[in-house]
Amino acid sequence: MREQLILLPGWGLGSLPLEVLVEALRGLAPQLQVTIEALPELDSGEPRDWLLELDERLPEHTWLGGWSLGGMLASELAALRGERCRGLLTLASNPCFVAGSDWPHGMPEATFNAFVDACRQDSRATRKRFSLLCSQGADTARDLARQLQAGAPQLAPEVLLGGLEVLGNFDGRSAIQRFAGPQLHLLAGADALVPAEVAGDLLALQPDIVVGLIEDVSHAFVLERPHEVAAAILAFLSEADHD
Repeated sequence: MREQLILLPGWGLGSLPLEVLVEALRGLAPQLQVTIEALPELDSGEPRDWLLELDERLPEHTWLGGWSLGGMLASELAALRGERCRGLLTLASNPCFVAGSDWPHGMPEATFNAFVDACRQDSRATRKRFSLLCSQGADTARDLARQLQAGAPQLAPEVLLGGLEVLGNFDGRSAIQRFAGPQLHLLAGADALVPAEVAGDLLALQPDIVVGLIEDVSHAFVLERPHEVAAAILAFLSEADHD
């Protein structure tokens, strides 16, 4: 049976960051069916509302993956489906985007709250700032940020705020622990949004998972280094297929 991988994008930037990665995957593994599924356009900040819509929309018995917020949602959906999910992969994704007393490696709560307030006042300017944060650490950060901004879809401010609330409310730690299938969590070494140090926290949650790191790349490494990310994904899929 032909393997199918469904990828979910991150907050606010649509499918563009994943499109080049998908082309790289198709070029390296024509037998793999890869699709990008848009995130829900909801004004709700409750992760469960987003999760239920995705569960209703997406076919079962596929690999689930995603970049940033998309990876967080993929983790929870994989745990919900259990044996009805082939496996999970996340890209520059943190189980808890916002840091807390029991999860130190995330965005400080005050910084995140200020970001939400800024989005409430001017969502367009905030999304531009987000593009710059995503590309920070890349060799060609400004060019990468311009690509991200140019491909960003038109979304209602309420939807953007809803997505930020999901980011702030999300805690995917138990999902990683509950899902018994193969898992790859790929991190970016120069990520300004998801610290590479989260690798140790992930392994503490579930020692049987695979955590990978690509050095000297930004949060937007799916667009910055698509072939390197694709190669890491395919190596993981091949290894999981032989287990």
